[in-house]
Amino acid sequence: MNVKKRVVVGLSGGVDSSVAAYLLQEQGYEVIGMFMKNWHDESVTISNECPWMEDSTDAMLVAEKLGIPFQAIDLSEEYRERIVDYMFAEYKAGRTPNPDILCNREIKFDIFLNAAQKLKADYVATGHYCQKGEIEVDGKPVYQLLAGADNNKDQSYFLCQLNQTQLAKALFPIGHLQKSEVRKIAKEQDLITADKKDSQGLCFIGKVRLPDFLQQQLKPKKGDIIIIPEDLPIYQQQQIPAGVDIEDLSLETLNHICIPINHDAQQGKKVAEHNGAHYFTVGQRKGLNVGGTGKPLFVIETNTQQNVIFTGLGEDHPGLLRSGLFVPTEDVHWIRDDLRLTPGQSKRYLARIRYRQPLSGATLIMKENGLYVLFDQPQKGVAAGQFVAWYEGEESIGSGVIA
Repeated sequence: MNVKKRVVVGLSGGVDSSVAAYLLQEQGYEVIGMFMKNWHDESVTISNECPWMEDSTDAMLVAEKLGIPFQAIDLSEEYRERIVDYMFAEYKAGRTPNPDILCNREIKFDIFLNAAQKLKADYVATGHYCQKGEIEVDGKPVYQLLAGADNNKDQSYFLCQLNQTQLAKALFPIGHLQKSEVRKIAKEQDLITADKKDSQGLCFIGKVRLPDFLQQQLKPKKGDIIIIPEDLPIYQQQQIPAGVDIEDLSLETLNHICIPINHDAQQGKKVAEHNGAHYFTVGQRKGLNVGGTGKPLFVIETNTQQNVIFTGLGEDHPGLLRSGLFVPTEDVHWIRDDLRLTPGQSKRYLARIRYRQPLSGATLIMKENGLYVLFDQPQKGVAAGQFVAWYEGEESIGSGVIA
């Protein structure tokens, strides 16, 4: 007798996870719906945009409609420890975290996965727009993380920190569909979430006012906004030298290109004040409230120790554009461990530094101290703390935290 494989679906109360649960049921799995409650504090969410109570109710109604068991699990303590505390620490240090990537690695495919395995689940499933492949390498199965079929919704970037153990247990039932097809299935099945708007904001918290959220721990503190001229000689060293094979570049040259510049207030002039350098990120344009500059002003560096924001005029300011970036050894992650680069090796990949950004050609060079990523085209707003992910075609190969 065939025993049905058991899968626990993370029902978020949205249309994507609802349809994921329906499709798994159609494929003959024994499906259990589980809602993750990750946040209690209502004071920092934008009123009624994404309250967890409503999401929990919608998730329960979907489970009821599909006739599957349903339970809610409170992960707010773990979420605060692993995601919220990390966010505060990163912003305080002047870095820009990506809580969604961490939420997938630390919550959905770790704590949630463990909870599912206590229910004797064979797999966990989510409503992510990505796909999973399986190949054989040296006689062993190797799992692939592949882009979602819907180019506008591909969420493989958010899963770029998963490992082989996590991927082995993961299912992505809607990854082969377009968003419009997912909504159509939800309507046909009369699911309450069919027309529900996609949630924005932090993973499972809802739509959060980020400055309000940060101000819980990071207090406002007046500091200078400095405007930096675009003709600093140091910017010349950040260019990839013409006519030189990238793989022949010295470590010193790689460092000039890939390690961010630390600006000095003496290099520019003060144009205004801000309420705290830890509220801003590299590449940010809104929220500076500086007028009369002609071209728009962009943040090119934040210094939280001195509480100074350095800015540049226009989106082609050399301080905003970087030809390379660096990932320290301990922050380099390979989804495909069999493709790991060792010191001295290099390889061409496609890479992106943010969600939905088009992939860009890049050369990855591994050294003893870490990974140097050199782009064919300069990248705008490369922020420390964010993730770079590299791909071979549709497949996500690895990722790392930008220094």
